[in-house]
Amino acid sequence: MRNSNHLIGLLNFLTFLLSIPILGGGIWLSSRANNTDCLKFLQWPLIIIGVAIMVVSLAGFAGACYRNTFLMWFYLFVMFFIIAALIGFIIFAYAVTDKGSGRPVMNRNYLDYYLQDYSGWLEKRVASDSYWGKISSCIRDSKVCSKMGRTVSGVPETADMFYSRKLNSVESGCCKPPTECGYTYVNETFWNPGGGSSGTNSDCTQWSNDQQQLCYQCNSCKAGVLASLKKSWRKVSVINIVVMVILVIFYVIAYAAFRNNRRIDNDEPYGEARMTKSQPSRIQL
Repeated sequence: MRNSNHLIGLLNFLTFLLSIPILGGGIWLSSRANNTDCLKFLQWPLIIIGVAIMVVSLAGFAGACYRNTFLMWFYLFVMFFIIAALIGFIIFAYAVTDKGSGRPVMNRNYLDYYLQDYSGWLEKRVASDSYWGKISSCIRDSKVCSKMGRTVSGVPETADMFYSRKLNSVESGCCKPPTECGYTYVNETFWNPGGGSSGTNSDCTQWSNDQQQLCYQCNSCKAGVLASLKKSWRKVSVINIVVMVILVIFYVIAYAAFRNNRRIDNDEPYGEARMTKSQPSRIQL
């Protein structure tokens, strides 16, 4: 019994440690929301799950140390629903980021992004006027476009140097016009009209050299934010899947150890049911 309690205590301590990467993933998404992704409500379910695992693990650890049956039942009961919530969050994260990616551009090292490549709940959320006003303002305030400027020996980089850069999705979608529009490069955020197909893409008329406007109202900017969200969520989801598998294994072991404690408390020999103990057979072999 003492060994079972030690095992349960150890598993709860390890579960407490596993809550740290989940909570860290939520905090990382929160920092991304403040600086790049700019969608600020998505990280909260993960932070809540991480904190819940941490609190419940401490309760289970205390229950194992002090052999408190109520705390152990509380741990097993609540942890089951927390694991279910984590599985649901992982499935949701993959479902809403399933579609969409950047398109390669000839003679460019970066990708272009198109809103029509994305669909589903997250796309509608980001593209809605009520949300996009806040998101675009966040991108503007983050200075992501103004930070793109580079110089070589005190001279601004040339067009060829810019075309060879690997821009992130927000920089490509929000800070420059789509390549198909045919604008001519002056610097990273200043482009002159050229001879592109401006009539087929509404973003071509949305572009402005006003540094407060740029392409913040373009569909390419919305697509860039979606691509950034997808990349962030996929990174966190990989960690969550690993943690979830380990949590399930720990939960099964802890449940078996707790059942073993209950059996020993009831003075039941291994393999003997309570019914057999209360009504022993008259025939003893």
